[in-house]
Amino acid sequence: MDLSFTAEERAFRAELRDFFHTAVPERIRRKLREGLHASRDEQVESQQILNARGLAVPHWPVAWGGQDWSPIQTYIYQDELQQASVPYPLSFNCAMVGPVIAEFGSQAHKERFLARAANLDDWWCQGFSEPNAGSDLASLRTSAKRDGDFWVIEGQKTWTTQGQYADWIFVLARTDTAVKKQEGISFILVDMKTPGVTVRPIQTIDGGVEVNEVWFDNVRVPYDNLVGQENKGWDYAKFLLGNERTGIARIGISKARLLRIRELAAMERMGEGRLIDDPHFREKLVGVEIGLKALEMTQLRVVAQERSLPRGKPNPMSSVLKIKGSELQQATTELMLDVIGPYAAPFFTDEELEGRNETPIGPDDAATAAPMYFNWRKISIYGGSNEIQRNILAKAVLGF
Repeated sequence: MDLSFTAEERAFRAELRDFFHTAVPERIRRKLREGLHASRDEQVESQQILNARGLAVPHWPVAWGGQDWSPIQTYIYQDELQQASVPYPLSFNCAMVGPVIAEFGSQAHKERFLARAANLDDWWCQGFSEPNAGSDLASLRTSAKRDGDFWVIEGQKTWTTQGQYADWIFVLARTDTAVKKQEGISFILVDMKTPGVTVRPIQTIDGGVEVNEVWFDNVRVPYDNLVGQENKGWDYAKFLLGNERTGIARIGISKARLLRIRELAAMERMGEGRLIDDPHFREKLVGVEIGLKALEMTQLRVVAQERSLPRGKPNPMSSVLKIKGSELQQATTELMLDVIGPYAAPFFTDEELEGRNETPIGPDDAATAAPMYFNWRKISIYGGSNEIQRNILAKAVLGF
């Protein structure tokens, strides 16, 4: 397989690189480079800039705002966007619920939700995980019972990222208890303003509150908010998670981070010389860079296979990208702590940094190095833990 880029693909990359660096405000991209999160308003601003250029949902059907790109063009787009530190279009809208609605939703669903999701006029969140149903998602207990023209939803979801911002939530709920657990689940859209929906924040180890519990207490939702067929939600969830696992690789983000690590390691440290001259550090750094290059080659092979797969079916090889991508991202945070050294302690939350009048000592990256290290421990867990991904590969790829 020839993995080199054509002249047209190189020109396409240059065009995207120029747009990302000139159209998206530097004040937003700088925050991401320094390890901070874009605010809700900044996320909306950035995504609407991309959407106006047709770059928010290029992988969607053309009729709903997508581009007729090859898989390689889509890969280049993701790589350049991440290396430019542009906020990725909100995954819950663009990589999760949007593709599900486009593939399995009714015409009314498509007309009502897709354009607003692409432009981030509606902010979506994900209602999948529960206290006793995370990696074993099919064990979920949140129920939806039909009552005339409504569903009545009862239960609890947890680890709901950015649920505090959300206008809508897509929920996996049990609608049949008499069948195999994977066969009794439905995919339902819920307005977060519906009476009975309660959001409670969870503070994470880095001091942030990006995840939440969401409670459903006698929540009445129109029956027509069901996506696709009743009791087929597990199939739609697998389709969604295949998209999520491919995106979690974040190769462009790791590239940009390794470049910054090399810059910091080449600086003189007070009385200690340059860390880049330490052979043990160089060995660690080069090991991560080699792993990232191998992952990039693997992702190119995976995306090249996409058009040969049946529509609506996830590629089990996305599990490879999820495993290695999450491990390499965690490795970059460890390298960053190595180069930042004692300046990384104490650390500050986004809110604390934005409210300070003085700048923390050390490099610009110092104040966020430790929070990012702790926060990114979760990457190997969410989207299906890496242990679960290895089981998927054993069954679906190796045939064990």
